[in-house]
Amino acid sequence: MSLDPKILELRRRREEARLGGGQKRIEQQHARGKLTARERVDLLLDEGSFQELGVFVTPRTTGFGADKQTFYGDGVVTGYGTINGRLVYVFSQDFTVFGGSLGEAHAEKICRLMDLAMKNGAPVIGLNDSGGARIQEGVVSLGGYADIFLRNTLASGVVPQISAVMGPCAGGAVYSPALTDFILMVKDTSYMFVTGPDVVKTVTHEDVTFETLGGAIVHNERSGVAHFAADNEEHCIALIRRLLSYIPQNNMEEPPLLRSTDDPLRADEALDALVPDVPTKPYDMKEIIHHVVDDGEFLEVHEHYAQNIVVGFARLNGRAVGIVAQQPMVLAGVLDINSSDKGARFVRFCDCFNIPIITFEDVPGFLPGVGQEHGGIIRHGAKLLYAYCEATVPKITIITRKAYGGAYDVMSSKHIRGDLNYAWPTAEIAVMGPDGAVNILYREEIANAADPEAMKQKLTQEYRDHFANPYIASGRGYVDDVIEPHQTRAKLIAGLEMLQNKRDTNPPKKHGNIPL
Repeated sequence: MSLDPKILELRRRREEARLGGGQKRIEQQHARGKLTARERVDLLLDEGSFQELGVFVTPRTTGFGADKQTFYGDGVVTGYGTINGRLVYVFSQDFTVFGGSLGEAHAEKICRLMDLAMKNGAPVIGLNDSGGARIQEGVVSLGGYADIFLRNTLASGVVPQISAVMGPCAGGAVYSPALTDFILMVKDTSYMFVTGPDVVKTVTHEDVTFETLGGAIVHNERSGVAHFAADNEEHCIALIRRLLSYIPQNNMEEPPLLRSTDDPLRADEALDALVPDVPTKPYDMKEIIHHVVDDGEFLEVHEHYAQNIVVGFARLNGRAVGIVAQQPMVLAGVLDINSSDKGARFVRFCDCFNIPIITFEDVPGFLPGVGQEHGGIIRHGAKLLYAYCEATVPKITIITRKAYGGAYDVMSSKHIRGDLNYAWPTAEIAVMGPDGAVNILYREEIANAADPEAMKQKLTQEYRDHFANPYIASGRGYVDDVIEPHQTRAKLIAGLEMLQNKRDTNPPKKHGNIPL
């Protein structure tokens, strides 16, 4: 029995759409070490779950020779499917069609997808590989970008938005990813910049390459624009799937709760010896995190940026949590401009999506210096303070060692609605460190002493014995309990169980005015 010619015509058109810009351009894409738009979608989603929308949409590009060829889909594959059985919406730009550039129809497809995501409360994942605005369409292309930017903004804090930059992302195209919650980049094959190397050279006479101007390493280590640097596209897509496993579908849901095989009462004795006896000696805070969380699994976010603070996702008895922690191995864990921004953004994301926040604190204060003051450390530090104050999710703090000055207040202290605050016996909670305090309080006594150095050491030890411990704060009720380090996991899990039905609100308002 022969098939209806109309069915054959449909199949022919569908196959044409599947090939995007054609086999030759697909081979060129592969030669660059990159997957095609459809290959990326197939790798991202559960097998057989993808339902494509807008397959036969055609470009509306005219003039400059663009109307001599037409391609189904207009350079972007859009649709929905599942990741680990959970609904997601995805668009994947096709570099084989007009270099993935954005035209009117291309933008409309993305906007329709985002509208569906908002109505149905599911994450949006953008796989970006685009040359930017389609020049032949002029201001219509720019309008299409603005339509997407608006939806990015309205969806912020409502549904998770994840951007994978898997090729070029230039000009106005960078602002859609910048408005989303997480940006992943692929080493050596992706880059982001507002103006490219040629324009930079013309305007500023700086000679730079694509990679040194806006590559994955630059944006992960120096600018902080990107949150993850993937080794290749397969690694990038695996990271997206892993990231989503910690995040709810929308702001009305709780984070995924998985069955854990790790004993909730596990007491890891190694924790008791991790903090050195010498207060100035560094240790790796990530070791503490790995010892405490389920199966030692921790998905670090912004791993390469502002490394004096550590943020990321883990589980405690199967419950997803966000972790914020100082890193004594880098700048002694001090808070500076970049770490304040990094921490604030992560805290706000967790609060948007009902993810409890666990804080491991070892902070000697804010970084002093002319550069920091002139760079606005007051304003940037206030962002982290604002984020913690505003957050209404369960918040549990563990002070492992130092909690000095205003930084003590900022790091989810009891005074800014921290729900449970614990300290290890090694904790030092005071206005400032012993050396600085003694220099201020006893400057004249030390200067006039027969042996100034001996006097200073004596006074410093007296100050440390009296103030640099957790018991004054505990006596005031600012710390709920002083615990042995190996009890930390059990205390956190019990606390999260107790706080699982927590309800807290902020005063009615349009929105606050965070010190940006």
